[in-house]
Amino acid sequence: MRFEEAYSGNVFIKSHPNLEESKVIIYGMPMDWTVSFRPGSRFGPAKIREVSLGLEEYSPYLDRILEDVKFYDAGDIPLPFGNPQKSIDMIEEYVDNILEAGKFPLGIGGEHLVSWPIFKAFQKKYDDFAIIHIDAHADLREEYEGESLSHSTPIRKACALIGPENVYSFGIRSGMQEEFQFAKESGMHMAKFDVAEPLKEVLPKLAGRNVYVTIDIDVLDPAHAPGTGTAEAGGITSKELLEAIHLIAKSDVNVIGGDLVEVAPIYDPSEQTPIAASKFIREMLLGWVK
Repeated sequence: MRFEEAYSGNVFIKSHPNLEESKVIIYGMPMDWTVSFRPGSRFGPAKIREVSLGLEEYSPYLDRILEDVKFYDAGDIPLPFGNPQKSIDMIEEYVDNILEAGKFPLGIGGEHLVSWPIFKAFQKKYDDFAIIHIDAHADLREEYEGESLSHSTPIRKACALIGPENVYSFGIRSGMQEEFQFAKESGMHMAKFDVAEPLKEVLPKLAGRNVYVTIDIDVLDPAHAPGTGTAEAGGITSKELLEAIHLIAKSDVNVIGGDLVEVAPIYDPSEQTPIAASKFIREMLLGWVK
């Protein structure tokens, strides 16, 4: 499937009707085939679009409106239920097509494994890029219960793909002891517990570089985002995540794409999790796309 195909469902607020005129492609990856605790993130992209209609179009943080950035919501990739490998292959090909068209890809998950094929697509286009990873979990396992395709493995795979020295993780507060040992010994950067303050230290070191940003909603404390598959106490506030998004926006890094994953709306009848996610996506659009 190519992203040009028509999409007739709900779209993110102020999605531009013309694909060719748009600089950004928003696309959904409704996959939760490998989750280790609570499924349901495959419903995240649709719910985030739905609640985005309650957003204001203006960002007082960035003094921009959504009309300033032409983006096209291409809908969800029709991933085959229960088939991780085929789903990964489809996502990689889909992002290949977006990059070939010269568009900025902004993905919505879905479980965090969906970021792995995106990394592979970017590695084919960019010889040298870094990954900023904002998450509660290290995602540095080589496998989970014997399965290498797991939402707990994408950052370990990224380290093998582009080199651990090009991977920067923030907000990490959960993982196996071996994962933290790998981070310490491999040369990757891992900031535990906090996001904004360590970002302030790292971003100047990434100045001028191409950077892909992946955000797992569970970096937030469950008080701010209960609607996720593997909630983890002790997280940051939604205010701190907004600050982090804006720090990246105002830095000298060149953001080449991003994603936001792991919203599982069934666990949040208040809808505060997808509502927060939709605001983060608005700020990502207005801040990262120059």
